Amino acid sequence: MLFPSRTKYRKQQKGVIKGNANKGELVSFGDYGIIALEPKWITDREIEAARVAVTRNMKKGAKVWIRIFPDKPITKKGEGVRMGKGKGMPEGWVAVVKPGRVLMEISGLSKEEAQEVFRLASHKFSIKVKFVERIEA
Repeated sequence: MLFPSRTKYRKQQKGVIKGNANKGELVSFGDYGIIALEPKWITDREIEAARVAVTRNMKKGAKVWIRIFPDKPITKKGEGVRMGKGKGMPEGWVAVVKPGRVLMEISGLSKEEAQEVFRLASHKFSIKVKFVERIEA
């Protein structure tokens, strides 16, 4: 699973996901990508499942870029624990994703092959995603 090698603080506040992505909204590395259409937390397990789905179904010579990283710790209190007594222990890691954010990119495949690979990967995410092509300036 993905998680940071170290962090400055063990626990973070939840925060609010407002607005659209203001960084990472263009396909920069590959030829094709998928972008998020909804705001949500994407867990490290979802990212890993999508990575496995992409790498198993693409041909040799293709390259994949994962543009999100789970760097936000999520805490959870134990079952049967009474109210109070502080915040729970870190349970997992999530990436905060806003609408318009590029989740993954791929190069070295035709458009039809890339669409099929990303269709399989999109089933692993808990949000709606859209297939996009690189815009040449």
